[in-house]
Amino acid sequence: MAGILAWFWNERFWLPHNVTWADLKNTEEATFPQAEDLYLAFPLAFCMLMVRLIFERFVAKPCAIALNIQANGPQIAQPNAILEKVFTAITKHPDEKRLEGLSKQLDWDVRSIQRWFRQRRNQEKPSTLKRFCESMWKFSYGLYIFTYGIRFLKKTPWLWNTKHCWYNYPYQPLTPDLHYYYILELSFYWSLMFSQFTDIKRKDFAVMFLHHLVAILLITFSYVNNMARVGTLILCLHDSADALLEAAKMANYAKFQKICDLLFVMFAMVFITTRLGVFPLWVLNTTLFESWEIVGPYPSWWVFNLLLLVIQGLNCFWSYLIVKIACKAISKGKVSKDDRSDIESSSDEEDSEPPGKNPHTATTTNGTSGTNGYLLTGACAMDD
Repeated sequence: MAGILAWFWNERFWLPHNVTWADLKNTEEATFPQAEDLYLAFPLAFCMLMVRLIFERFVAKPCAIALNIQANGPQIAQPNAILEKVFTAITKHPDEKRLEGLSKQLDWDVRSIQRWFRQRRNQEKPSTLKRFCESMWKFSYGLYIFTYGIRFLKKTPWLWNTKHCWYNYPYQPLTPDLHYYYILELSFYWSLMFSQFTDIKRKDFAVMFLHHLVAILLITFSYVNNMARVGTLILCLHDSADALLEAAKMANYAKFQKICDLLFVMFAMVFITTRLGVFPLWVLNTTLFESWEIVGPYPSWWVFNLLLLVIQGLNCFWSYLIVKIACKAISKGKVSKDDRSDIESSSDEEDSEPPGKNPHTATTTNGTSGTNGYLLTGACAMDD
C-alpha cells in the first residue's frame, strides 16, 4: 500500500518541476490545500442530502401546494397480468407485430393496448409536485452558490486579470472563503452523484453521470495541485445559468407559461454565451496558454486541461440541444418531444385523444400549445 500511495502521489506528476509536497505543507505563515481536506466533502454531501429532504418536505412542497400544484399522479392502468408481464419482462414499447398478437390474445383492439402501455409507462413517471420540489432545491442551491461565488471573486485579482491564477504558482495560500467555496461545491456534486440514482430519470442519465464525474475530478484535481484560483472561475461560470433553468422549470410546473418562456430564453442566452464564448476565450485561454507561458506544462497540467476539454465537449452538446429546441419552436410553433425530454406525455393528453388521432402527432402537452409548450418541454429536460 505504501508503494501504491508513493506512486499515486508522485511529485513529478502532480507538481511543477522543482516543487515538492514538503514545500506545500501548512505553516504558521500560510495555509495550502491539503488532499485530506477533501474527505470533509463526504459527510457534508450526506448532510446536504438530509437538508434537501427537509427543504423539499417543509419548504418546497408548501410552496407547490400554494401554487395549486397537486401531487396527483397519472391515471392507473387497468390491471392485466399478461400485459404486465410483457411490460416488465419484454418491452415497454411493443412494436406493431407484438401489439397485433396481444390484441388477438386478449380480444382487445390495438388502440386500447397502446393506451394501456402509455398509462403504464406514465405510472413510473414522477408527479409534477415531485419535479417542482426537485427544481426548487436546485434553484435555491444554484442561486446561493452563484451569489457567493460572485461576492467572493469580485474581491480577487484573478477575476480581473487571469494571469494572477499563475503568478507565484503553486505557492498561493488558501483562504477560508476559497476553502469553503471548494468544499461546498464538491459536496454538492457528490450529493448529485448519490441522488442521481433516485432522482427523476432522464434520457441523458449517462451524459449527466459523466458530467458529475468529470466535475468531481476537476474540483479534486485543481484543489490537490493548488489550481484553485482558476477553479473558482470555472465553478462560478458554470453556475451562472443553473438557477435560471430551474426557475423556468418551476414556472412551467406552476403553469406560468409566459414567465417560463422568458426565463428559458434568458437561460439559453446565458448558457450559450458563457459556455461557448466566455469559457473557451477566457478560461481555456488562461489554462492552456497563460499557464504555459508563466508556469510551463507538467503531467497533471495535461490531465487538468484534458478534463476541461471534456467539459467543453459537454457544453457544446447541451448548447446544440438548446438551439435545436429553440429552432423547432420557432419554425414549427408546436410541441414535439426533444432529445432530453423527461416526460413522455401527460396522462390527460393520452386519455383525451380522439379515437382517430395518432398520438405521435399530438401538438399539446400539459395544457400548453404553440411555441410556449415546445420551449417548456425543452426547459423541463435541460439540466447542467
